[in-house]
Order: sequence, then C-alpha cells, then structure tokens
Amino acid sequence: MATILAISGSLRAKSFNTMLLHAAVAATPAGTTIEVGSIKGIPLYDGDVEAASGLPPAVVALKDRVVAAEGVLLVSPEYNNGIPGVFKNTIDWLSRPATDIARVFGDRPFGVIGATPGRGGTAMAQAGWLPVLRTLGALHYSSGRLQVAGAGKVFDANGALVDDTVRGLLETYMRGFSEFVSKHRRGR
Repeated sequence: MATILAISGSLRAKSFNTMLLHAAVAATPAGTTIEVGSIKGIPLYDGDVEAASGLPPAVVALKDRVVAAEGVLLVSPEYNNGIPGVFKNTIDWLSRPATDIARVFGDRPFGVIGATPGRGGTAMAQAGWLPVLRTLGALHYSSGRLQVAGAGKVFDANGALVDDTVRGLLETYMRGFSEFVSKHRRGR
C-alpha cells in the first residue's frame, strides 16, 4: 500500500502521543509501512542561523525522511488549546527554504491524530494544524478523526494501549489514512 512517516509532537519520554504513535504502528494494516521520525534535536528556528549555516543536520535528516515518505502522520499533543510550539517549530524548519515547500509538503498526504489527559481530546490542536497544512499545500486527510481524551486511562504504565474502543477507532483511522495515502501517491 504505502510508506508513512509518523512523528510525535512531544519531547517527553512518557508522552501519551508517543504511546499513541506506537499504537498506530501496531494498528497499521498489512501492506502499509510506518516509519517513526522524531523532533528531538531540532533547534528553535532562527533565520540568522539559516542564513549563516543553512539547515541544521537534524532538520535535513527529518526533511529527507518526509520527502521519502508517501504520507506523514502528525501525532500532536494539544497545549493550551493549540499546537505545541516545538512541533510547529519543526514544521517551520521543514518549510525552509521556501523554494522547498512544494517538494516537501505539496500534495503529500498528511493526517493528524492526538492524545491528551484532558476531556476535550485534541480537537483544538487538530483544528490549528488545518491552516498550516493548507498553507504548505499538503493534502489533509479529513475522512476520519482520532482525538483521544483521558489518555491516562487509555494507556498502561508501560505505554501499551489498553482501551479496546480506542484501539478500534485507531484501526479504522489507520486503515482509512493508509488508503488515502495510497490513493494520493505522488506520480500516480
């Protein structure tokens, strides 16, 4: 089917979103490959640094992985009803230089899921990603949503997904997103 790069938007070792990412890998349908990317090591965006030395190695490495993937799954926390700064910072770096936006994002399928210990799921963060992805020319998967609320009860102490309802929703999402990525592969 497809190759998808999944990226957790949290730096925490015991992040619910990293747990959700690993559950998504397990829920991926046969024929689809998920590779795991990371935002660790991505510095704060600084145009002066970019002008003086170009893109940092961690940015280049992640950017190359995005370009090699047929689709990208953002597993996004929600901080204060919005997108986490460290995750948005990563996307800002990946959009540099501006002449690369079409190569990295243009018509590439992107999906967004997320988990939070709160009751509201990650609806606000997911809505916050829409204008960003639209501006970059990405194809947003909108046929399914996965906003995990009460994440402290959904994962066990070892990070395993223990909620059967969420597991079913995740399997449905991953099946739909995998089909979307396969349908919209570049060069088809």
